[in-house]
Amino acid sequence: MSDFKSYIFNNINYVDIILYQFGSERCDSLHSFGPTVKNHYLFHYVLSGKGKLYSINDRTNKTSTYTIKAGEGFLLTPNIINTYEADKDDPWNYIWIEFEGLKAERYLTEIGISGKNPVYIPKEYNSENSIIDNFRFLLDNPSAPDSAILGHTYLLFYALLENSASNNMNKAATLQEFYVREAINYIEKNYDNNISVEDIAKWCNLDRSYFGKIFKSSMKTTPQEFLIKYRLSKACEMLKCNNASIKEIAELTGYPNQFYFSRAFKEVYAMSPRKWRNENKSF
Repeated sequence: MSDFKSYIFNNINYVDIILYQFGSERCDSLHSFGPTVKNHYLFHYVLSGKGKLYSINDRTNKTSTYTIKAGEGFLLTPNIINTYEADKDDPWNYIWIEFEGLKAERYLTEIGISGKNPVYIPKEYNSENSIIDNFRFLLDNPSAPDSAILGHTYLLFYALLENSASNNMNKAATLQEFYVREAINYIEKNYDNNISVEDIAKWCNLDRSYFGKIFKSSMKTTPQEFLIKYRLSKACEMLKCNNASIKEIAELTGYPNQFYFSRAFKEVYAMSPRKWRNENKSF
């Protein structure tokens, strides 16, 4: 019989990486899941056995088939239809983690996995490695403090990066990376003011067009999209955890008025701030 364990991480007050849940499953022969479309990223790391991933390209409607074995992993990307199935004779045993966040796509790109390249291939594999160690901490300590859970999540991403055969990380920090870090620091400290992309570029002493190019290259999103998502993630914290009015929250997150705030919020979350609060409030 299949052995399934799942743990929920119930804290969305982090924006770089938002962790939803993690778990493990020892599957029965030919056990399958899907077709499914996920709202967040879901990464599986195979401890033993093997299986297949079937991924459907939504533009061409063609199905790609991948065989995955111990030491490898596979990524389910939002808005892509996937089915995965355990091998008949040697069914897989895997551990998994579900997440999203402002920097999620960047980290995955550095590791070398994406919707187009969903299979994680290691440089080398042994049954005891830092990837498994960090997964094991999460599974053995689901009630640990948030800082410990998130710390080991970041260490997990680093372990995947270090052992990836498709590592896309530059070995040396570049000047462009420095400018991007400066931009993010500026956003974190000033998102509550009515700042623009031009203000951020000026802070970095860069031409706006050039700044936009290096930011998107590094973060896989435009500065404007990053700023909007950062502001709205902060708005979600306030909507969930305090009684401030929608108007007050709009002002506290850098929007000139409630109308612009509500319109931006609905474009991202497909519902009004008031409805989101009613469905998620913790006070």
